Amino acid sequence: MKKVTVLGGSGFIGSHLSDYLSEMNYKVTIFDLKKSPWLKKGQKMIIGDTLNVKKLSLAIKGSDYVFNFAALADMDSLKYRAIKTVRFNILGTVNALEVSRKYKVKKFIHASTIYANTEEGGFYGRSKKAAEDYVEEYKNRFNLKYSILRFGSIYGERAGSDNGIRKILENILFRKKLIYKGTKNSIRSYIYVKDAVKLCFRSMSKKYDNQYLTLTGEKKLKAKYLFNLFSKMFKISKKNIIFLKNKGHYDVRPSPFIPRIGKSLHPTKSNFKKNILQYSKSLKK
Repeated sequence: MKKVTVLGGSGFIGSHLSDYLSEMNYKVTIFDLKKSPWLKKGQKMIIGDTLNVKKLSLAIKGSDYVFNFAALADMDSLKYRAIKTVRFNILGTVNALEVSRKYKVKKFIHASTIYANTEEGGFYGRSKKAAEDYVEEYKNRFNLKYSILRFGSIYGERAGSDNGIRKILENILFRKKLIYKGTKNSIRSYIYVKDAVKLCFRSMSKKYDNQYLTLTGEKKLKAKYLFNLFSKMFKISKKNIIFLKNKGHYDVRPSPFIPRIGKSLHPTKSNFKKNILQYSKSLKK
């Protein structure tokens, strides 16, 4: 049985990926700051952070693959926190790479973002781009194979309070209002978390060795189209549709600039409306 370590496996995407890997008969070790509330039978849990090399070594030793989801990810809160993003998003990644090299991991799969090195990404985006560069250099120097996953806008169960779709749905469900920090022409390619982790699983294949993969939804949706859809689904009147032009928010530009790099992976049979309804039910609970 092949072994996989998921760094940051108690979080949003990491926990769903851990579930899927277990379903696919992989032996899963979860490494995170706190115990996963979704820990499954057969999964191993190790508490720690990526700045603690000793704990990190316990998690990675003996693994065939390492997924790195351990990072600070809220762009708004990290806008002015350069040192914090360096410590966790860069140094933490380098520690994970070094331990993976030491224990001869077959492949290091690194979670990044479409905001890497963009104007919208701020220090968060710069830190993710720097981490990508280190991942590449470990391949050049030590032949540690990798896949770099640049995620778009993900939504679904277990998302944190800073998640864009979660904020929108909570305002709909509990305030009967549609509120968006950005413009009507903002464009996003939303991807459901359960679809995203299936694409993460595909990235383990040799076919995607040493490549950048952009993981987004199939369709690009304008905010005004999205809100028209939501207003019909949840019966929200037009007077309760509010666009907040917040100049300090990363979402003011219509669409994030995504450099043409690597391949794009999309789910092939995903029902956005059905997924949103399912997610809204879980939020109510």
